[in-house]
Parts: sequence; C-alpha cells; structure tokens
Amino acid sequence: MPASRETASFKFNHTMLRIKDPKASLAFYTEVLGMTLLRELNMGDFTLYFLAYEDDNLSPDEKSSSVFARQGVLELTHNHGTEKDPNFQGYASGNSEPGKGFGHIAITVANVEEACARFEKLGVSFKKRLTDGKMRHIAFILDPDGYWIEVVPHTLDLSTKSIQ
Repeated sequence: MPASRETASFKFNHTMLRIKDPKASLAFYTEVLGMTLLRELNMGDFTLYFLAYEDDNLSPDEKSSSVFARQGVLELTHNHGTEKDPNFQGYASGNSEPGKGFGHIAITVANVEEACARFEKLGVSFKKRLTDGKMRHIAFILDPDGYWIEVVPHTLDLSTKSIQ
C-alpha cells in the first residue's frame, strides 16, 4: 500500500539499545563495526550516543544536526553508574527470558566471509558462525552487552533454495 499524503514524510529514524559501559560499546560500534559517532548528549543521569554509517563527509556540526533527519541511526543509552556497579546484571537482549521479544539489529557487508574473519581476528563473540545451522550465508555476532547483530551480504536471496 502506498504512503498516504499524511504519512508520506514518515521515515524510520533510529532504534535504541541500553548499554552498561559506554567505553566498551563505543569502541565496539566505531572500531569493530566502523560506525561514526554523530552526537553525544549528556542528559544528567544518562547519556545518549547516536551512531550511523557515513554517507557523506559531513562536518561535526552537520553530523550532530543530521541525527533526526537521517535513517539507520543507532542510539545507545547509558544510565550513569552501571559501568561501575558490581551488582548490575546487564540488560535483557530480548532473546531469552525474562524479556524475550526484541531480536537483533543487522548490518550488511560486501563480503560476509571476510567480515567474519575480521571479527574472529578481533576477538568478537559469535552467536552463530557461517558454518552453523542452515543459513550458511549469515552470521550473528554479540556486542559488549550481549545484543545480537546479524551480519548479512548486501544482496541476500532468502528463497528456500538458498538456505538449504
């Protein structure tokens, strides 16, 4: 169904994940996954970090001001103090009880095998390697908080023939 006049300007902007330790998470998303930190907002008792893949060579001001005008943004929310709290159990990833519901985020890559070899070399934890299960052309890695990240090729054929 085509967008109505009332919804024609709507776009999916971002999704938010709560994180325990911003140093570990920011290093993972910027250094391991290659995302760019667009904006950081300290709100007093929590800080928001907005990341995305770069499409252009934007100035720092342009990156910051474009956060809500673009698609595919990841917002990481850090509630201050969790990184130092030995009793903090972490957040539900959504893939186990309690809190089952949310599943994963996904990135696309030009070559899944090369990306997975790089992740392996960097010591990234895997939930599903390319050699696991029926779908041998996708992998799942874990971020520092245990959130699942699906790694898929830029072009993915999900027909029955391609997954057997």
